Amino acid sequence: MHKLSRCNVWLMLSLAAIAIPLLFIALAALLSGWFNIYNNALSDLGHAVRSNVALIFNLGLSLGGLLLVITSIGCIFRRYRVLSYVGVLVGYSLTLVAVFDEVYGRLHFIVSVAFFLSLAIMLITYMAVFKKVTPIPSLVVSVLAWYAHLTYRIPRGAAIPELISIFATMPFYIDVVLRSLKPCDEQQG
Repeated sequence: MHKLSRCNVWLMLSLAAIAIPLLFIALAALLSGWFNIYNNALSDLGHAVRSNVALIFNLGLSLGGLLLVITSIGCIFRRYRVLSYVGVLVGYSLTLVAVFDEVYGRLHFIVSVAFFLSLAIMLITYMAVFKKVTPIPSLVVSVLAWYAHLTYRIPRGAAIPELISIFATMPFYIDVVLRSLKPCDEQQG
């Protein structure tokens, strides 16, 4: 039987940290029978009183947040401490979105804003650490999506700007993980 290397385990956990929340969000949206990507926020799926799929949605967010914290500390910290700290912030704030679902009203809004701001902080930190401007288009697209939603209510629901922000940050998170694992790959080669 093939033994998994430490690098492969960290890579799988890191990818699971982003795949699990997205899969659970998609599953919750499909099973809800009412969710509309144009008219709802993703968090509508997690409303503990009004949503028939709150358990699925909130479980996915909390598992993803936990895995982000674990991989930020266990994988990224050794090479990129500041990005590790930001990764912990992203993961913890994602977990808070699950814990303080829409039932909590203003508190939910605050932790949701913290999560999406932490994604922007991740992009800015990536630019500073690697001295690259490649995250700028992702950051601009995310900001413009939120501006259109908050200013003009385009789209009516927040799900699209939320997903844009998440998908705009994902490639840079994956790159940080791969860079963090590079010394491990070189030792095995």
